[in-house]
Amino acid sequence: MPAEIVRDAIDRARDAYTSLGELGETIDEEWSYVTDLGEAWGARLDEVAGTRGDDAIEPDVSAALDRAIDEIGRITDPHRAIDWLSTFPQVVLLALGEQP
Repeated sequence: MPAEIVRDAIDRARDAYTSLGELGETIDEEWSYVTDLGEAWGARLDEVAGTRGDDAIEPDVSAALDRAIDEIGRITDPHRAIDWLSTFPQVVLLALGEQP
């Protein structure tokens, strides 16, 4: 199986992040905060995908991202989702060898 590339890993992470944001948006008074986080972190992830998108990543990095995606997929509390809206993109970026 060919190695995953950065762009595909970021796409998978963005899909999970979108779901996390949708859960956080269920708290009406946090909607603008959730939206702002999504835009800021989305821009940073897009930047990395644009500069390193075709770079292969190691299987252990893909596995680590799988575990992080699985973990945030288990979140059902909107407040906890909001907490992870800042944390998850940093985990993704660090796993890819990038600065948050």
